Amino acid sequence: MSLGTLLGKSQQALDATRVVDWLAPLLLRLYLAPIFWMAGWNKLMAFQSTVEWFGDKDWGLGLPLPFLMASLATGAELVGAICLLLGLGVRWASVPLMATMVVAMTTVHWHNGWLAIAEGMGPFATERTSAAVERLAKAKEILMQHGNYEWLTEYGSLAILNNGIEFAVTYFVMLLVLFFGGAGRYVSLDYWISRRLGASTTRVIP
Repeated sequence: MSLGTLLGKSQQALDATRVVDWLAPLLLRLYLAPIFWMAGWNKLMAFQSTVEWFGDKDWGLGLPLPFLMASLATGAELVGAICLLLGLGVRWASVPLMATMVVAMTTVHWHNGWLAIAEGMGPFATERTSAAVERLAKAKEILMQHGNYEWLTEYGSLAILNNGIEFAVTYFVMLLVLFFGGAGRYVSLDYWISRRLGASTTRVIP
């Protein structure tokens, strides 16, 4: 078998996987839906505090029209989560969710750098994260000497949240994929509505 034939057959096998290409947008939707639902739900359950945080210039975000901004963010996350779960209007729902991520990146996370969890080494480590890792090492030392360290870390290692833009950017990119690609075939209301409308159009137009 020649190299060209082998490459051709390999490409055919690769193309055959497109029969399940609907899995990718489905998994993106199922991954993002609970994230945005919980974010919106937490805002709603403490809405007055959310409004104050949005508007306060000293300890909050210092945004104008905080009641409106908090309402828009809460609504976008709750309604968006439902749309993602059902696969309904996913391209439209992605727009306000991406806008929410941009606001979060620029107002909450930007000054903390890239990393969500502080690291002392690597291309995204900063003076801030390196200092945080030093303090984490000291905290571990104190806990080992004066506490039950094995019990404290039984279900996971200790870490320091850096609260950088990493997660917000990741969610934005995932939403961007859904914005351009849509909800996917079969397991979305968008797909079946589109098919229904397409069938109706075919019957009307000769």
